[in-house]
Amino acid sequence: MTTDHVTVAILGAGSWGTTFAKVLADAAIERDEAITIRLWARRDEVVDDINTNHTNTEYLEDIVLPESITATADPIEAVTGAELVVVAVPAQQARPTLARVKDALDSQAILVSLIKGLEQSSQATMSKVFAEELKLPAEQFVVVSGPNLAKEIARNEPTATVVACEHEATAEWVAAMTASTYFRPYRNTDIPGVELGGVVKNVIALAVGLTDGRGFGDNSKASIITRGLTETTRLATALGANPDTLAGLAGLGDLVATCASPLSRNRTAGKLYGEGHTTEEVIATMRQTAEGVKSVPAVVTLAHTCNVEMPIAEAINAVVAGTIEINDIAQLLLGRDLKPEARL
Repeated sequence: MTTDHVTVAILGAGSWGTTFAKVLADAAIERDEAITIRLWARRDEVVDDINTNHTNTEYLEDIVLPESITATADPIEAVTGAELVVVAVPAQQARPTLARVKDALDSQAILVSLIKGLEQSSQATMSKVFAEELKLPAEQFVVVSGPNLAKEIARNEPTATVVACEHEATAEWVAAMTASTYFRPYRNTDIPGVELGGVVKNVIALAVGLTDGRGFGDNSKASIITRGLTETTRLATALGANPDTLAGLAGLGDLVATCASPLSRNRTAGKLYGEGHTTEEVIATMRQTAEGVKSVPAVVTLAHTCNVEMPIAEAINAVVAGTIEINDIAQLLLGRDLKPEARL
């Protein structure tokens, strides 16, 4: 694999998909290499905005996109001939999206998941969904995850991320494709750790946002973030992850960014819950998917399957399901038996 004139398809023209297209384009400009990036958007007005104005004002306001990025409303057109295919759709849309394009994919294409969610019906991670739907070998699957708030990156604000693949050479190639003066990728081979760090942090961010909505202070947030990291690590290691991964960018780093930033969709959704809104009202209010809302039932089911205690996730699942009074949330979030502090 080389970086010379690579053709890239990105499935999903939301804020992160579009920003990742910009990351790839900017990195190619810095390397003085040609790149072709085709961005699939569902709506014609988004396609027209990108192709005509080099902006995606629906998601990234006035950020100007490099000319190497074009858009299409046809996912088959987007992936045809692409050596690198990046998937940036909501988790519940991953399988049908892959099914739609799989016959058009190059057999040697590298697939990158930007998705931070579990499939509700099966509790499957995206690595499992991709493998099942595409019969994709591990050396062709990459997950990118970390403290990557899209609008900050689109403004060229410096950030680091994790590029994970079981095959070191593939991770190295994708990292080289994305590395720039403002985007620093680190390689990892721990797919379970990187994926689950990105999934569970959304659930914990809902809890942190909920404390905002209830008017709680920073002590509450710090307690939830710290214990939330323990829950994340507990589940991830039960599924084969290296606990060190959860102490890094894909775990703690992503958790802090998502819980601290007003740009976080999951924190925003959690705040709405804390203000007393129902799940239907939260979904209707949000312009983009808050993955934690969709994934938390699957996270809790997976935890039960693994016999892993996740009291914060359990509490948020009850909030999302509407089965508890919001006034009871403090006791549910932190109401465990007294015992020594332990990381796992």
